[in-house]
Amino acid sequence: MALEWSTSGPELLVELDRGGAVPLRAQLEEQLRDAVRSGRLAADERLPSSRTLAGQLRLSRGVVQECYEQLVAEGYLIARGGSATRVARLDPRPAGRPAPARPDAALRLIADFASGVPDLGLVPREDLAWAMREACRTTPNDAFDYGDPCGHERLRAVLAGYARRVRAADADPYRVVVCGGYQQALGVTLQALVAEGRSRVAVEDPGSIGTVTAAARAAGGACVPVPVDDRGIDVAALAASGARVAVITPAHQWPTGVVLAPERRHELIDWARAHDAVIVEDDYDAEFRYDRDPVGALQGLAPDCVVGVGTVSKSLAPGLRLGWAIVPEWLAAPVAAAKQVADRGAPVLDQLALATLIESGRFDRHLRRMRAEYSGRRDALVDALTQHAPHVPVTGLAAGFHAVAHLPRGADETGVVEQALVLGVRLYGMGRYRSGRGGASSPQLVMGYGNTSARAVQEGIAAIGPLLRAT
Repeated sequence: MALEWSTSGPELLVELDRGGAVPLRAQLEEQLRDAVRSGRLAADERLPSSRTLAGQLRLSRGVVQECYEQLVAEGYLIARGGSATRVARLDPRPAGRPAPARPDAALRLIADFASGVPDLGLVPREDLAWAMREACRTTPNDAFDYGDPCGHERLRAVLAGYARRVRAADADPYRVVVCGGYQQALGVTLQALVAEGRSRVAVEDPGSIGTVTAAARAAGGACVPVPVDDRGIDVAALAASGARVAVITPAHQWPTGVVLAPERRHELIDWARAHDAVIVEDDYDAEFRYDRDPVGALQGLAPDCVVGVGTVSKSLAPGLRLGWAIVPEWLAAPVAAAKQVADRGAPVLDQLALATLIESGRFDRHLRRMRAEYSGRRDALVDALTQHAPHVPVTGLAAGFHAVAHLPRGADETGVVEQALVLGVRLYGMGRYRSGRGGASSPQLVMGYGNTSARAVQEGIAAIGPLLRAT
C-alpha cells in the first residue's frame, strides 16, 4: 500500500527582519542555504509547500516560489512535478578529495558470530502491526493519560501469568514493573537497593561486567566480579566478596552457557537470606531450550529475596525496548519510585500491543518457530566444526542462541579473532567478558548464531577451518 503524505509539508523555523535593509526574499534564500549547508535541513527532507510557507511567514506565495526556484537552480533544492520540494544531497568534501575509506571497506564479511542478538530479519512484523492496530482500536481514552509508572495493569497481569506458566515464577501483577528493557529494569532495581544500603554489587566473571558495573555506578554503588566455574557462580567467593546484591544468569549463564547446579541454587538463596542480600536473576533467553528440560526460575524458589528480570529483547527484538522486573513485595514501592523518576512509565500502546500479542497466542507461535530455527543453526555450527575443526569442542548448546568453542590450551585467543577477520569472519573472544582478575584462562570463542543464518554459519566455519586447525 502506498503511503499517503500531507501535501502541506512540515513546519520550518525561519526568522525574517521585516525592518531591515535586506529584501525578505534574499533573507529567506540565505537562511535556507545556511540550513542546508549546516545540515539543519537534511538531504531528502521535505520542505513546506510554497503556499504553506507563505502563510507561515506572512509573505506572498510568489516570493516563496521565486526563492525555491532560485535554490533549485543553485542545486540546494530538488523539485519534481507532483512531488514535494526536497533538500538536495550535497557533497561536503572539497572538489577532488576522495571519501575516507572505512577500515574494513574492502572486507567481504562471510559471517558475523555476534551473540546476544536474535534474528532481526524474522521479527514478526505482521503480528506486531496487528497487535498495535488492535491496541489502538480498543484502548480506552483514559489509558492515554499518565498512568501507573509500573506499567498498565493489563500487561502486568499478562506478564505475571506468563511468568507463572512458562518460568514457574511466583508472580503477582502488583509486583511486576514494566521497564524499557533489561537495562532499565536492572537500573531501577539497583537504585532502589543501593538507596537502602546494599551498595556492593556482585557480577559473574565472565559475564556482563560492563553492563552491571555501569548500572551499579549510576546508582551510586560499586561492582565486584565473582568467578564462575562449570557449576555456575562460586557462592563461597560471593560470600567472601562482601556483596549484598548479586546479578546472575542461573538458567543459562552468560556467556559460558553453564546451568547453576541444584545445590548452588540453594546455597545462593541461603547466602541471600543470611546476609540480607538480594539476587537479581537475569532470565535473558529463558524461552529457548532444545534438548534439555527447562530450568525453572530461581525467583520461584525465593520470591522474598530474588528479583526476576525478563525482556523481549531476545524473544522478539532489542529495539522494542520492553522488559519487566518481578520484585519482592517489600521492594515494590522503592522500585516503583525509581521508575517514576526515570520516565513515569513505558509507552502505553507498546505495552498493550505486547499484552495483545501474548494473549492471542501469536507470541507463543513465534517462539515455537524461532526455537526450530535456532536449533537448526546450532546443529549447523556443530556439524561445521566437526567437519572443519574436530579438535575444537563446543559447550553451552542446550539453550539460547550462542555456544562456546574451546580452543587448545595455549592458543592465542586474540590472534585467532584478528586473523579470522582478515578471512572475512568476525569472531568474539571470551576475554572481552572477563574482568582480568583471574589470571590466565583457557582461550575460548563465544559464537552467536541468532542473527547469522545456517548457511553463513557453515560458510564462516569453512573459511576459518584452516586457522582453527592450526591453533
